[in-house]
Amino acid sequence: MIEVPARAVVLDIEGTTGSASHVHDVLFPYARERFADWFSGHRGERRWTELMEEIRSRTGDPRLNEHEAVAALVTWSDQDVKEPPLKRIQGLIWAEGYAGGALSGHVYDDVPPALARWQERGIDRYIYSSGSVAAQQDWFAHSSHGDLSGLLNGYFDLSTAGGKRDPESYRVMTRALGVPADDTLFLSDVGEELDAAATAGWRTVAVRRPGDPRGPKAAGHPTVPSLDDVRLHQRTRNGKGVRA
Repeated sequence: MIEVPARAVVLDIEGTTGSASHVHDVLFPYARERFADWFSGHRGERRWTELMEEIRSRTGDPRLNEHEAVAALVTWSDQDVKEPPLKRIQGLIWAEGYAGGALSGHVYDDVPPALARWQERGIDRYIYSSGSVAAQQDWFAHSSHGDLSGLLNGYFDLSTAGGKRDPESYRVMTRALGVPADDTLFLSDVGEELDAAATAGWRTVAVRRPGDPRGPKAAGHPTVPSLDDVRLHQRTRNGKGVRA
């Protein structure tokens, strides 16, 4: 059991609150198969124009056509590159899948009670993922445990905070949250992300789910196999706190 003083907790998705295999084996292929259809079905719309402009900018080719844009997205998807336009179109396609009932977001069993416990104790709860904010919202609103959006205060992604392995991203979130860095806890399964958060002054706990091929520990960070093993408490003026 690990006890941490915190006024806010920020959680990763893949490998932390939900299964990474669900993302790679279900969500990524679902979007990849629909890139071309989405572009042809939304041609001329504002979203189509914005995505084309963003892909042209990221590839450095101002003359990129729709077919070439789709090819770029497929390449980025196959290589799991964290490109903002890829994350945006994935989110748009997944939203249609969630709305139609074809998709649901995987959430580990220990996550809803942990979020509810921290909410009851007045600890703010946020998600930070490379997937777009819209995709994150859909994931938790259409989760395997039902609509969990009421248990979360907000979301951060690459466009609102920055890259997850950059310490500056965590400083950006500190300013947005209005909570001191040393009163903010980051939960992730990725050591480099935890390192970046720690560099920015955040508290960190690694989550390594049973069977993780990287092993049960993340070097340099206290590690737990479940959110059941994380107890949070808010510090008070006398240094004591209420555990959650």
